[in-house]
Amino acid sequence: MKLHNLNKLSGIKKPKRVGRGPGSGHGKTSTYGHKGQKARSGGTKRLGFEGGQIPLYRRLPQRKGFKPLAKTFPSLVNLSQLNIFEDGTTVTKGLLYEKGLIRSLDVPVKILGNGELKRKLIIQAESFSQKALEKIKQAGAKAEVKG
Repeated sequence: MKLHNLNKLSGIKKPKRVGRGPGSGHGKTSTYGHKGQKARSGGTKRLGFEGGQIPLYRRLPQRKGFKPLAKTFPSLVNLSQLNIFEDGTTVTKGLLYEKGLIRSLDVPVKILGNGELKRKLIIQAESFSQKALEKIKQAGAKAEVKG
């Protein structure tokens, strides 16, 4: 290996040399333009600075509390939809997903009281409406709250 045999490394770029006289093309103002705040040392403005005008984050009203960005709404299932299962079946979130009654296993399930329940099932869900609980009891089925 000899110095005259070495190749130039690709992808390595020399830094811009400023303030080295007019012949360099980056002399005098050193690519900072003429005068003004941005040409001075330490002449940077903080994030959100609007030229002395009251910035946006101070113009907006303050709100107390916390509002989640992604609110989760439960998957709703009516009692009439549960009649597709056989008597004595334990209806779980996984079973509802397999039958296509809910779209996701990540969202809680709520059973609503629309329609009539004609089967004696064991229904497991995160929540039930009051009307649904009454109709489940009348049908001789069982409701279990799973959290």
